[in-house]
Amino acid sequence: MSIQAHPHITHTPIRVVKNAKYVRNGTKSYVHLMRKWRFNPTIELRESTYFQGKQLAQQGKFAPGVGGRATTVTRLKKKTGSGENDVGLVEAEDIQNDALYLAEVLIGTPPQTFLLDFDTGSADLWVWSTHLSKRTRLSSPRTPVFDPDQSSSFKTMNGTTWNISYGDGSSASGTVGTDILTLGGLTIEAQAIELANHLSQSFVEGEGSGLLGLAFSSLNTCRPEPVLTPVDMLIQQSNIPKDAELFTCKLGSWRDVTDEPDHGESFYTFGFIHQPTLDFCGVSAENIYWAKIDSSAGFWQFSSTSITVNGKVTKRAKSNISIADTGTTLALLDDPSCFAIYKQIPGAKYSSSYQGFIFPASVTEAQLPEVSIDVGGKSFFIQKEDLGFADAGNGYIYGGIQSRGDLPLDILGDTFLKGHYVIFDVANKRLGVVPRPEQKQNLTTPGDGLTEEGNSKKGFFARLLGKNKKAEKQAEL
Repeated sequence: MSIQAHPHITHTPIRVVKNAKYVRNGTKSYVHLMRKWRFNPTIELRESTYFQGKQLAQQGKFAPGVGGRATTVTRLKKKTGSGENDVGLVEAEDIQNDALYLAEVLIGTPPQTFLLDFDTGSADLWVWSTHLSKRTRLSSPRTPVFDPDQSSSFKTMNGTTWNISYGDGSSASGTVGTDILTLGGLTIEAQAIELANHLSQSFVEGEGSGLLGLAFSSLNTCRPEPVLTPVDMLIQQSNIPKDAELFTCKLGSWRDVTDEPDHGESFYTFGFIHQPTLDFCGVSAENIYWAKIDSSAGFWQFSSTSITVNGKVTKRAKSNISIADTGTTLALLDDPSCFAIYKQIPGAKYSSSYQGFIFPASVTEAQLPEVSIDVGGKSFFIQKEDLGFADAGNGYIYGGIQSRGDLPLDILGDTFLKGHYVIFDVANKRLGVVPRPEQKQNLTTPGDGLTEEGNSKKGFFARLLGKNKKAEKQAEL
């Protein structure tokens, strides 16, 4: 299935490329989500290596730690041994930036090209810039950096700053200007571009040149006033049709490169629904299923009141909600739903060392359960091949569905999104979901479970397990 332009407008879908630097690692992805969404584990909390902990912070009147007020802040921490006080802060090596998919954008005059992570879970458009320290830029010399001095159309927004921070103290911040932004042939005038002046180490070791937020503009972190996202700017400047103030997302899988007609192609469109994809899915525009969105919190949030496993429907709280998040690789669900799923997989268990559910790589397609999740009143399946996320070693696979901990909502990331063509209708506050058919379920063990470093004795899991002197405790389901 080739990507074609919409017959009534000149722009084209934005092709998404797989991040060549991305390394699948289940635990690191989970810790990344703990940082992003600031939740605590709820399964075997005492045995969990990673957790959110309180830390005393002193705000001095005259100098750091001198007088002033003391307060407590939440930081993401890890156990470094068996003792009660064997606790340290999470380091960059514990987390991977989950930018598996990157899309090309152009900024400035003449245009400078960047690969950004398109994220429906945030609303900032920020890029690496020449305002970063020389040390930061030299630490990642291949990362393209935006130079505002080389763009004749760049204008500084005096007094406007941005700052994204997470529960573990990691952050990115800087100044703001406006410039021309091009998305798939669409040109946005005076788009706010957030220039990174500072990146904490976890961002420095990330992938791509920044992030393009596709959540609602109310989530934007610019101060003193939030700025509009590219989607809202497209609408404001009438760059997309009034009857199509939307964007769409198709995230393909590495598994589909050789065994599916679309070869795992991935793309976004802005201002139109990709008709060839609807045709391939056997769904007409009139029959697209739409779920009502509650945008009051800034997210693509919808009701999700049930989960079905092998035909058995389990009711969830009527108030249960989910968020569609292209910036999350996994799917995070409540604990009862996770246990209901993994109880149906032979040999599956929760591993406190891996801080997640794992199952044997030998499990067959027939042994994997059929799992569907309610999206605003209708259930949609998660593909069986996406129930496995990464090689966990020792003949196990790290599951693509994990616990949301004490987070009060579900996060439906790529584990769910890869099986569907998803339409984010901004004007009508609704989410369109179209199941994508597949000829086969490819259960090949996901590669890149560990980096070369991780496979060594000094690697990530060796460090994690070696420092935890207490015998590993695994909860058999």
